[in-house]
Amino acid sequence: MEILDTITTMLTDLLGPFGPLIVVGMLGVLMILLVLPTMLKKEVDPLDKLRASTRAQNSALSKAEKLRAGGGKDKLEKYSNFLEPQDEEEYSAIRLKLMQAGYRTKNAVRMYHFAQFAMGVGLLLAGVAYAIYASSTGEPSTKATILSILIPGVVGYMTPKYWVTRRQSARQEEIVNGFPDSLDMMLVCVEAGQSLDQSIIRVARELKSGFPALAYEFEVVAHEMKAGKDKQAVLRDMSERCGVTDIASFVTVLIQSQQFGTSIAEALRVYAGEMRDKRVMRAEEKANTLPTKMTLATMMLTVPPLLIILIGPSIFNIAVTLGNANF
Repeated sequence: MEILDTITTMLTDLLGPFGPLIVVGMLGVLMILLVLPTMLKKEVDPLDKLRASTRAQNSALSKAEKLRAGGGKDKLEKYSNFLEPQDEEEYSAIRLKLMQAGYRTKNAVRMYHFAQFAMGVGLLLAGVAYAIYASSTGEPSTKATILSILIPGVVGYMTPKYWVTRRQSARQEEIVNGFPDSLDMMLVCVEAGQSLDQSIIRVARELKSGFPALAYEFEVVAHEMKAGKDKQAVLRDMSERCGVTDIASFVTVLIQSQQFGTSIAEALRVYAGEMRDKRVMRAEEKANTLPTKMTLATMMLTVPPLLIILIGPSIFNIAVTLGNANF
């Protein structure tokens, strides 16, 4: 009892006459907060789990159906005559370039031209606003005004084209770098007794983490072969989609091997060796060009400090001597 009286006295001195009641209330709230999660936690009904999984499967199926149908209504479809080129050859060339850059959607060409139009007009209006602001704060020349309006518009119009070209070259470089490894894996699969279709599926699965672009191309080939499309047409389409010389040569080797009835494993062995040698030659070529690229940086970073170290003291002594002679 003495301990309780002591605690009560301390709480009264600290918190006032209602100190013990405040502490008891805080302890009660703390106990409620600790017990509340346990009381609210309840076991999930297995029927609820089944309903949730069924709903998830249905939603996944509906999403897949939407993707197959084209992803819903395209808002730019009514402007297709304005945004898409009407010439079939021009449309096919742009479509192929976008596919080689990794843009495979049905409305990729439309979105590409819309990006060019929107960025060109937007930066052109920004240039007009800047020209108005410059003319209000000063008197710029006519040439400067025209350049300030036209240059942003041209930059905005050419930016999507530059971006697609960079994506195309980067994707083709990734395919070239991963192609020798894919041939080695395909050769191992074929020699292990798998068919060409099965080896392509396995190679696509193994390459997905390191070279996703090449893995995607092999997956497309595997799916088209499963769908019953002619194997030669599938391989030629892959060569056209990639736009890489090594892939085109590989397709030619496979088609000739199939036509003449030669061993696919032997053809893959020879071609895989050539691709490995070619990759080594590319690496040696880059290594040989490295000293030439480093020459300018070496001169800029080495020669000025060396001149300062060698000539600096002499220049300082000459300056000091001339200063003493003047005095």
